[in-house]
Amino acid sequence: MILTSQKMRKLAPEMDPLRLGSGWKKEDLSKPQIIIESTYGDSHPGSGHLNQLVEAVRKGVHDAGGHGARYFCTDICDGESQGTDGINFSLASREMIANMIEIHANATPFDGGVYIASCDKGMPGNLMGMARVGIPGIVVTGGTMSAGPNLLTLEQLGMYSAKFERGEIDEETLNWAKENACPSCGACSFIGTASTMQIMAEALGLALPGSALLPATSPDLLDYAYEAGKQAVMLAMKGIRPSTLVTMDSFENAILVHAAISGSTNCLLHLPAIAHEYGIEIDGDTFDRLHRNAHYLLDVRPAGRWPAEFFYYAGGVPAIMEEIRGMLHLDAMTVTGKTLGENLDGLKQKGFYGQCQKWLEEANKKYGILVTKEDIIRPFDQAIGNDGSIAVLKGNLAPQGAVIKHTACPKEMFQAVLYARPFDSEEECLDAVLHHKVQKGDAVFIRYEGPKASGMPEMFYTSEAISSDEELGRSIALITDGRFSGASTGPVIGHCSPEAQAGGPIALVEEGDLIQIDVPGRILEIIGVKGERKTPQEIERILRERKQAWKPKPRKYQTGTLRLFSEHAASPMKGAYLVY
Repeated sequence: MILTSQKMRKLAPEMDPLRLGSGWKKEDLSKPQIIIESTYGDSHPGSGHLNQLVEAVRKGVHDAGGHGARYFCTDICDGESQGTDGINFSLASREMIANMIEIHANATPFDGGVYIASCDKGMPGNLMGMARVGIPGIVVTGGTMSAGPNLLTLEQLGMYSAKFERGEIDEETLNWAKENACPSCGACSFIGTASTMQIMAEALGLALPGSALLPATSPDLLDYAYEAGKQAVMLAMKGIRPSTLVTMDSFENAILVHAAISGSTNCLLHLPAIAHEYGIEIDGDTFDRLHRNAHYLLDVRPAGRWPAEFFYYAGGVPAIMEEIRGMLHLDAMTVTGKTLGENLDGLKQKGFYGQCQKWLEEANKKYGILVTKEDIIRPFDQAIGNDGSIAVLKGNLAPQGAVIKHTACPKEMFQAVLYARPFDSEEECLDAVLHHKVQKGDAVFIRYEGPKASGMPEMFYTSEAISSDEELGRSIALITDGRFSGASTGPVIGHCSPEAQAGGPIALVEEGDLIQIDVPGRILEIIGVKGERKTPQEIERILRERKQAWKPKPRKYQTGTLRLFSEHAASPMKGAYLVY
């Protein structure tokens, strides 16, 4: 087989001298050429350490007879941009990362690729770019940070901040939490979007088995990166492309793992967007179907008790998959060149779980606790829940759907009729919540925050302000066409589609409308006006009249990236990818 890189050398005589000028050796030019993409940069802890993994991958590529070329497209941090207009750029950045990977790999073709990322948009952006480029490739995930003192993790900071705003703690306590919540590199130590998407990379079969969401400081992570570099050369030489591995079965496996870990609701944006790059159609209904009757097993924050570093100590993705083995497509192919079932059997034979147990024992000593594997990943027949972890609600308020993580929602809010309190921005709503202008029994709406309006930012501070209030967290709901952080807990419903900017029913909600929430029944409906119940026919007529009087708001962004994103983003329930 003649490698793509060698064909290109014949077509472009300038290539050899230009590569020699950038540090390549003469003998490197004829080797299999592997692009090493990473989000390395000083942007946040999830990417600040990735250069170490890049070099480990590069050594693996070299030792397998290839040559690795380092390319970078740094991601941004949702946590650093929370509460500012910077968060509006977050989801759009996923598209730009995928675009840059496409440009890097196609402008100067390579024979294979390794894709290294850790966090919320970097990981799905790389997975989308990997699919789009289509060359043989493999993913390396950047791992999770350690917990701080008293097992402090970053998602608790929203609670500390809300309590400080309400005068419940002093500034010294808040500063202590700020100074200790991120003690190392890696993704934030809870099952937020970053952790979820690292796990999804392995669940899809695109990362080495057992490699996802290791502690970022673990030497095992460097070993996995080295092995991934070697594997990339093998994949390139055999011409095994992601498109020959990834099928609908792969995505169904990933969604079943998502249910078992109580993964971030943002996964409902990212997996459909990744699937779209493979020509596979996935939407909220796919998630809802697979989550029904799925077993939720992982007792890790924000829905559970333990920091995310304990995930690996309990056996990581393979341990989750073993518990739900009977539900998985075990014949799905993976980047090892073997099936998922073969990979799982091979890990047991190699003593993978014994090594994880040793790490768990060391963690128990470090933190002065006594945690067993079963405390972290419950056995299948002792599941925390038996109905997955998310539900997609539909009705006249959300004809295309809206998502709730019911594992993080108080049971009191599973079925409720509430009074609408609509706000046209998060800033207005947060002020009302913090200053007790929102009452028990309200359905608080934040609208015009979808992808076509403002880039679909997270409503993290408002959700934390509600969930950290003992009374409000069990008596009101927050409904939005925006999205939530993977750290969000409480009675929060996001991705309401169609969004307000597109004229969806959420734009037509008025003060005092009666809102029905029924999680078991998967219902989100307007059932009354000004506190009075109406028939479905009457509600339909009222909404039709309101729509006739409605006008879209002027675009928030008239130029640049967010203008492009707002003009071309698909529906949130489709993945909010760009449609041209």
